[in-house]
Amino acid sequence: MRSGIRIIGHRGHTEVKDALIRFAKWLRKNYEFPIRVPVYLKPERELISMHGVYCSATFFAPWDHTVEPYIRIATGDYEDEKKEFGRDNALSGYLGSLAHEVVHYQQWIKDNIVHDRGVAAKASNIVKRYSYTVDHP
Repeated sequence: MRSGIRIIGHRGHTEVKDALIRFAKWLRKNYEFPIRVPVYLKPERELISMHGVYCSATFFAPWDHTVEPYIRIATGDYEDEKKEFGRDNALSGYLGSLAHEVVHYQQWIKDNIVHDRGVAAKASNIVKRYSYTVDHP
């Protein structure tokens, strides 16, 4: 079985893809990914979850651990966010989205149960750790 996290961004925004590739390299060094999780970057502004809810990112958690999970992230509103919040703040939102879905991946690996309790705080801490290492190499 393959392992790791990989960004697949040929359809996503280039600046977002480049930032997420750098983040994924850091994630691989700091977290375990025993089952490969591809991250698909989409050109849409929003995605529709399997429950019919509009969202910016999703994690697909199969019941069977022999089937690879995957993450999807919408990148279609990046230019608007960049204009409104600035490049770094806009990109940090995408890092947060990926970190959020990585926390769900970790839950799935550990218990095969995905929930939102405490996920936002854990994701925020991941991004803070990453930002610190980027600012203080």
